[in-house]
Amino acid sequence: MPAGGSTAGAPCCRLAASHQPTRRTSRYPSDVTDAQWAELDPLLPDPACLAGQGGRWEKHCRRVIVDAILYVVDNGIKWRALPADFSPWPTVYERFAAWEKVGATQRLLDELRDRVRLVGDRVAAPSAVIMDSQSVRAAETVGRATRGYDAGKKIPGRKRHIVVDTTGLLLAVLVTPASTQDRVAARSLLRRMRDAAGRRASSVWADGGYTGPLLDWARATLGLVVEIVRRPDLPYFTVLPRRWVVERTLAWITGHRRCVRDYERLRHHHEAMVRWSMIRITSRRLTQPQ
Repeated sequence: MPAGGSTAGAPCCRLAASHQPTRRTSRYPSDVTDAQWAELDPLLPDPACLAGQGGRWEKHCRRVIVDAILYVVDNGIKWRALPADFSPWPTVYERFAAWEKVGATQRLLDELRDRVRLVGDRVAAPSAVIMDSQSVRAAETVGRATRGYDAGKKIPGRKRHIVVDTTGLLLAVLVTPASTQDRVAARSLLRRMRDAAGRRASSVWADGGYTGPLLDWARATLGLVVEIVRRPDLPYFTVLPRRWVVERTLAWITGHRRCVRDYERLRHHHEAMVRWSMIRITSRRLTQPQ
């Protein structure tokens, strides 16, 4: 088995020469495949020592670290409850926090999404997007200063606002207290979308919660036309054009147990959990047989 290998016979990360031998015989459904790892490994940031900024070489295989992060995201466990065949939980958490601090998860997601769109004969940068929000209950680990009460949904906790392309792939996520109105959070959310997707996007579909001054602000400030897709007054359920795409993405996210509720003390750590859930989905879509 190669030094630092995450599983017997599986390829290690590109920093394998710096690792102590690691042996993992267990495999979990959340573990990345060899094809996924071939896409993810080159996109992870280089350690500081490679850039001449000092510091030590990484002791643990990055593939084991990524598998451990995805295990937490998919199964919703505490960091301290990581199985023993992963790296020590403080190491996994510190790497998770360090990558989020330098923006690595957003860059990783952006690159994977662009590749999926190119494989599907689309332009990498989308021209139209859909945005929506979802209120989730907050655990006791969430501080009072960053939580609120969504009076409409009757949910105490936080609210995650997302923007996706027309295939449902995530562009940007913003976490706020649940009391924050959609039209207020949308300004920061759309700015993040501009940073992730560039200037090509010109149309945004949204629900009735985004009406008001936001429409004029988006057109004047970002050059975006926000089109409201209203729910028809019908006594039965009906699929709404365009909006069903973002609602499906929210269902994909809540399919990961760590995202069913908000357990994170820091808001940007919950944003990272959402990004990692979509990194898993996007990398699987990129590597699955066509």
